[in-house]
Formats: sequence, C-alpha cells, structure tokens
Amino acid sequence: MTRRHEMELCCSASERFTSSTIVCTGLDSGLFSSVNGGYPYRCHTCIVPIFERPDITINYEIYGDGPRVLFFNGSGATLQTTQLLISALAKQCTVLAHDQRGLGLTSIPDGPYTMQQYAQDGAALLDHVGWETCAVFGISFGGMVAQEFAVTYPQRVERLVLMCTSAGGDAGSSYPLHELGSLAPAERARKVTELTDSRWTEEWLAEHSADAQMVALRNEQAARPKSDDVIRGERLQLLARIEHNVADRLHRVTAPTFVMAGRFDGIAPPTNSEEIVKRIPDASLAIYEGGHIFSAQDKQAMIDVRQFLTTGHRP
Repeated sequence: MTRRHEMELCCSASERFTSSTIVCTGLDSGLFSSVNGGYPYRCHTCIVPIFERPDITINYEIYGDGPRVLFFNGSGATLQTTQLLISALAKQCTVLAHDQRGLGLTSIPDGPYTMQQYAQDGAALLDHVGWETCAVFGISFGGMVAQEFAVTYPQRVERLVLMCTSAGGDAGSSYPLHELGSLAPAERARKVTELTDSRWTEEWLAEHSADAQMVALRNEQAARPKSDDVIRGERLQLLARIEHNVADRLHRVTAPTFVMAGRFDGIAPPTNSEEIVKRIPDASLAIYEGGHIFSAQDKQAMIDVRQFLTTGHRP
C-alpha cells in the first residue's frame, strides 16, 4: 500500500490494510461510490480487491453476471473513470476489470513498461481468479493489450472484442498521444477534440449541444490537477504504447473476433480496423456513427457488443 492509495481511498494509515484485500477499519462514514462494488471510500467496511505479483499490486473488480469477460481499459483510464462502460457490459456479462500497471489504485513499478507486461498482468489476473478461459474486450489502448494477449495466449480467448484500436506496424498505428504533452493546454484541448471526432469543429459543436457537452466534460476532466505519481504512471503507459506492433502476429488469434470502429475517429481511424480484420482468420468489422468514443455516441454499439459476447452473433 502506497501513500497514493491511502490518499485516494481517504484512509489515513497503511496498517489498516491487508496485503491481499485492502480493508479499511476507520470509523468515518465518508461518501458512497459506485467504485469498488458500491463501498464508500472512507468507512469501516471499505474493501478493494488487490492481487499481488512480484513486481506489482493490481487493483481489480468483478462486476455483473453472465459470460466471463476480461476487460482491458484505455489510455489513462481507471476503474473509477470507466464505470459507465463497465456497467454497460456487466448488464449481461461477468466482467473482470483492473487498473492497469501505473494507473488508478494499482501500483507504479519502475519503468519502462512493455505491451507484453500488460498482457502478462491480464493472464496472471485470470490465474488469480481461477478463470482458465474467457472472452476478452479491449478499448483503445486496451484493444492493443487485448491483441497482445490474444496472440500470446490464444488458447485462453473464447471471443475477442477490439474497439477503436490499432495493430501497429504495417497495419497502422493510433495517433501518437505522447506528443500531445508538448502542446500548450489550449492547443492540446483543441487537438484532442479534433482527434476524438473529426466532425467536432467550432461550427459543429455550436449546432450539436450533446457533442458540445461531451467536449466540455472532457476538457473539465483534463483540467483537473494530477499528482506526480499519476502523471508518471500515465507517461509510462504512453511510452509503452509507442512500441505496440502485432501486425505480423495477428494470424495467431484463433477466437471469433468482433472489431468495432468509429466513422469519425481521428485516433484510431477505421482503416486501422480494416487492417486488423484482414489479419485475423475469423474477424468481422462494424463501423459506428461517432468518433473515438462512439460507444457513448451510437447506442447500437453496446447492444452489438453484448449480443456478440453472449451469443457469438456479429452484425
């Protein structure tokens, strides 16, 4: 347990926790949250499952009931920031999700990190919870990890969902997000908006209030101050992302694969998804009306995901 964990959980003393499961014995009532199974951040029953590997402690949760799904999150995303997406999957699936190395309540091992390590963390987590096989879902950066997982452990993957992602190499890479850090805040916000959905010009947003609200929320989240630890973990993830390349290994994927792309995605354009489909023996592609966050823009997207994960049917 690190001081970062104590601060984010609002707990004041590391001796309140065990190594396998963080259990707070404080008496403050605190505020309830949907994170950590609905337990409050500060209370006498605050429970956060933690899985320990030799070099890392991994914060994870299991949600819902149904076919088993291992969930890999996007760049900088945590269990806390992705509750809506995880909950949408958990309506019909049992979802095993974790804060990837360097993020959220998972520890921050010394870098550099590799894509292989992210995949190995997922495999070790499956061993920890006793899942020999399951479906695998990856979004954006998580889709890159899911591909690395599927080519390394093909026998463990029942079905594979790859959402708004890229294979790297000859199959095309996603936008180099690590380069955004050198931009001034206003320019960075403008660039992120443009990349997220290529339609999102000032004129478009002036006429589409729902999209404008998404942009405002995203900018508000981006403007929140981050600790040095959070910045370091996110940076290590972005640097690992640079080396992602499974283009010449995707033929190893044996599971039925559903690839999903946003028509106006500037981070992982649909052409990258087309290249993925060409390389996986049993893969199909669906294009949705939206950008990089089309799962929140096109209601059909999550309906199709759940249908594939529960029945195997692809649109």
